[in-house]
Amino acid sequence: MRNRITAPTAVLLMAIGTLAGCEQRPPLSSDLVAVRVPTDPGLRDPDSPVWRGVPEVRIDLLAQNVTPPTALEPATEELRVQAAHDGHVLAIRLEWEDPTEDVATTSDRFGDQVAVQFPAAHGGGPLPSPMMGHDGAPVRVMQWRAVLQHELDHGAPTIHDLYPNAVVDLYPDRLLGGEVASPYGGGRLVGNPVSRPRLLSPVITQVAEGWGTLTDAPDQPAGGRGVWRDGRWRVVITLPFDPHGRGEAGLQPGLETQLAFAVWDGGVQEVGSRKAWAPWAPLRIEP
Repeated sequence: MRNRITAPTAVLLMAIGTLAGCEQRPPLSSDLVAVRVPTDPGLRDPDSPVWRGVPEVRIDLLAQNVTPPTALEPATEELRVQAAHDGHVLAIRLEWEDPTEDVATTSDRFGDQVAVQFPAAHGGGPLPSPMMGHDGAPVRVMQWRAVLQHELDHGAPTIHDLYPNAVVDLYPDRLLGGEVASPYGGGRLVGNPVSRPRLLSPVITQVAEGWGTLTDAPDQPAGGRGVWRDGRWRVVITLPFDPHGRGEAGLQPGLETQLAFAVWDGGVQEVGSRKAWAPWAPLRIEP
């Protein structure tokens, strides 16, 4: 006798097959907790299996429409966030949808970016404004840039990569030596971390005390890595713990603090204050 599959059974089998073909997501949580995991170099890799069991939180993003230049609608509406640590390094994993991989910056193009923001102090007092802090209440911002990630992975672009029709006669550093050529170095001369001759990290640590005050921090402790695939960015930003609670960051196991977020979609001309953002969310770091 030939076996027959009834209609309800067929629907159930189709559903099971569909679920099996989908990417298995980590468990969804309402609280952002940096769980403690064994020491694992994969903590710095957004595709590492270590992240599969770490709960994730869904963060709804808002359009920055308070100070110009503004965004009327958020190009990115949702951010998935996970947090973990191994006792030495705090890692924040961020994932969001982006149909295009924007990894170049020119006069009319911008790269994708994501940032996490902490209060500069974690004493439990009044929080700084989530919009870059305020006078007397500074914040620290760790900003990952797709442009820098692409440079680390594939090498720095040449002028002809960025501007194919450019014509260059001679660069000063090809004619002049070392310090003599430095006044012609632009951003490198003034210490812009993006212009560093040897790029070490795709993440720039910045400090701010209100709108228009964002500047690079004297220390650059943050690391990170980002991967774009199938219309999604997956990024990990890492920060070493300060075991004695000194300095501005003061991050350590057992701490309860706050975290805020921002995402820029370079493909729709988001840059600077034109971005999607989210206000403070509690973060608990497991002992």
